[in-house]
Amino acid sequence: MNRFSGHDLTCIRGERTVFQGLGFSLSSGGALVLTGANGSGKSSLLRLMAGLLRPAAGAMRWDGADAFADPDLHHARLHYVGHLDAVKPVLTVAENLSFWAVVRGGGDVGGALQAFGIRHLRDVPGRFLSAGQKRRVALARVLAATAPLWLLDEPATALDKTATALLRDAIARHRADGGMVVVSTHADIGLDGASNLDLGQGAGS
Repeated sequence: MNRFSGHDLTCIRGERTVFQGLGFSLSSGGALVLTGANGSGKSSLLRLMAGLLRPAAGAMRWDGADAFADPDLHHARLHYVGHLDAVKPVLTVAENLSFWAVVRGGGDVGGALQAFGIRHLRDVPGRFLSAGQKRRVALARVLAATAPLWLLDEPATALDKTATALLRDAIARHRADGGMVVVSTHADIGLDGASNLDLGQGAGS
């Protein structure tokens, strides 16, 4: 069983304190939903968890050890999906996912296409996709190669009800297999048994 936790975290962007004294704890099979107004620090916290930012104070631990003692190891155990979909316009949907899978050591591209309802788009270049289709491709990356921790920043943006349900199902299967998920959201996507961390009113995002 894995455990990922943060203790007394402070995040400063520019000269602004986004949040301070923040903590969280997440174990295998768990989900953490980040809520709060725009600018409260939801995206900043996800970036701290991913190692893309460093906290001004505090620590994050993986199974009791410094999560960032080996940055490459921490990167390998997570998927981070941010606001940008990062779909390469000249590659087809299948090629986009295959590229990601190869970078992460291989995976199940066909299964990822099926799980997010985009198998029929496999040969379509990224430049021809709608915003919702691009979002499905970006999210399918988390299934194209395995990692225990998913960090998803507003994952339901541009998704219709059907796609949101597919996302919810993918998260449920990942948790059932012992995975962990952290989601920032303005809209409830219905994660059963998830913990909530309300960042309240912050100074920046």
